[in-house]
Amino acid sequence: MTAPDDSAQRAFAAAETNGDLSPVPPWRLLAPREQTAPVVLASPHSGRDYPPEFIAASRLNVVGLRRSEDAFMDEIFAAAPGYGAPLLCARFPRAYVDANREAFELDPAMFADPLPDYVNTRSPRIAAGLGTIARVVTDGEDIYHGSLRFEDALGRIEALYRPYHKALQGLLQATQERFGGCLLVDCHSMPSGPSGPSGPELRAGDGNKPADMVLGDCFGTSAAPAVTDIAQSALEASGFTVVRNKPYAGGFTTRHYGRPREGLHVLQVEINRALYMDEKLVRRGAGLPALKRRLDPLMRALADIDPAILQVP
Repeated sequence: MTAPDDSAQRAFAAAETNGDLSPVPPWRLLAPREQTAPVVLASPHSGRDYPPEFIAASRLNVVGLRRSEDAFMDEIFAAAPGYGAPLLCARFPRAYVDANREAFELDPAMFADPLPDYVNTRSPRIAAGLGTIARVVTDGEDIYHGSLRFEDALGRIEALYRPYHKALQGLLQATQERFGGCLLVDCHSMPSGPSGPSGPELRAGDGNKPADMVLGDCFGTSAAPAVTDIAQSALEASGFTVVRNKPYAGGFTTRHYGRPREGLHVLQVEINRALYMDEKLVRRGAGLPALKRRLDPLMRALADIDPAILQVP
């Protein structure tokens, strides 16, 4: 296994900023000295750089806003470079702009001015208040005091969303070119209680214990079943209860990038927050170190995946 090396991150940042390292990119890249696994990991919802003007415009305090985060996913999967795989992490928070949505998935009721025709204003995510610019945090509380202007959304999308996806696309392309196929693991967390989906779909094992993990492969269309089988077997060997696709089959990233017939596989991983954090206070819990250790077999199994499984059939 190789150790993380900041030089890889600096080189990637230089490429994205045309050699000028002064702008801080809206993402962090944890990269191995040499990528030895045909795998890329991404954490689009663990960012916690909250702009002061966003906090000032919000009805909520920072803790309230942070309840939308998939908090600490970047830490939980930080061992990825040691297994020869890069980990891309958004710096910006999900409540500010959601990288796991279409670029322009916006609720017109949030804006004081009309939205352009190219904006998607009708989707289940918008109806839930969780578009690219969210109206509510994940427990349903409204974020803003008043209306936004479209230029506010456009600025966030151009400055944060697009660079994140440009970096992700670069990693996927480089991995696919090197290994002939690529697996993207999109890392998320899920609420354990009534603030999120916690009904029968999240039950596993004896029917009474909430599932520890949900693996989403869009019902076998974003990743080959053999890939999901490998992940599920590794997690179950570590004692986790695992279900597939219910209620989380995969978000925009899974659907948009997952093209197994072209050698690009995407698997979404949702981790029950009760395993590792205080959900109300958004604090690390006593179980976080143990969770990271228990994920080692998954990381090892993914790093050792046969590239032939990922290549074009």
